[in-house]
Amino acid sequence: MIERDFIAQKTKEFYIKQHISRTLKGAEISEVTLKKIPLGEKIVVLTNRPSLVVGSKGSNIRSLTRDLKEKFGLENPQVEIKEVKEANLDASVVAQRIASTLERFGSARFKGTGHRVLSDVMGAGALGVELKISGKIPGSRAKSWRFYMGYLKKCGDVSVSGVLKSYAAAQLKSGVVGIQVRIMPSDVVLPDSVVILDEAQVVIEELPVEEEKPTKKKATKKKSTKKKSTKKKVEAEKVEVKAAEVKTEKVEAEVEAKSEEKVEEAVATETPKSEETPAPEAVSEEAKTE
Repeated sequence: MIERDFIAQKTKEFYIKQHISRTLKGAEISEVTLKKIPLGEKIVVLTNRPSLVVGSKGSNIRSLTRDLKEKFGLENPQVEIKEVKEANLDASVVAQRIASTLERFGSARFKGTGHRVLSDVMGAGALGVELKISGKIPGSRAKSWRFYMGYLKKCGDVSVSGVLKSYAAAQLKSGVVGIQVRIMPSDVVLPDSVVILDEAQVVIEELPVEEEKPTKKKATKKKSTKKKSTKKKVEAEKVEVKAAEVKTEKVEAEVEAKSEEKVEEAVATETPKSEETPAPEAVSEEAKTE
């Protein structure tokens, strides 16, 4: 059955992660992921202390790969190590730190360690933190101590997907002490968060309108150029008509002047002939009288 294969694969992955976290207990391991590659299996270890995972000259990695081959039947496991970017915002790293301090110094300083961890996590930029330490602390009777600071969601989808959770256990002389850590990072988007924009930021909504304006201006410019060109053509035609009229007036004036000159010349040529004709008649009469 396919379901049995999936269940077997997931249980195998769980036991591999548990084995790695136990063998590398002091390395503050945050997460272990398994990936299948063509060469074999790739195991990515996200830790806060990569030097402890590697060991001296890679001895820890060699022993870890040998154990994975023998115990879990992996053909070619390849271990890759990555460092945690912000250790104070990782719930698993914080829980392991509290467990290691309790195992080292005992339950006498559990309040100081809790308040110090709260200040470190809030200083890293978290929105809220909650620590729960339950066990025989500080006396022989079991109690649960709660340390909290900031704003933390306890219900809804944000409390499941946005809040980081982790559990750890500390082995003390009085017994086992359980540690629970919840951290809400600063990048969580809350559903009830409202951002009020200033009046100066309203320009963002007017950007599409401003993009359409240049097209309209270009169209109006084209129309105005067409009108200007037509006006220029009409003015040029009017100037040509006026020039033609002036030319015709000049030609008419010249024709009239020439016709008047011809008439005057004709009159001037006719008057002396009429005055000279009586002279010979007079001469002839005088000749006759003689």
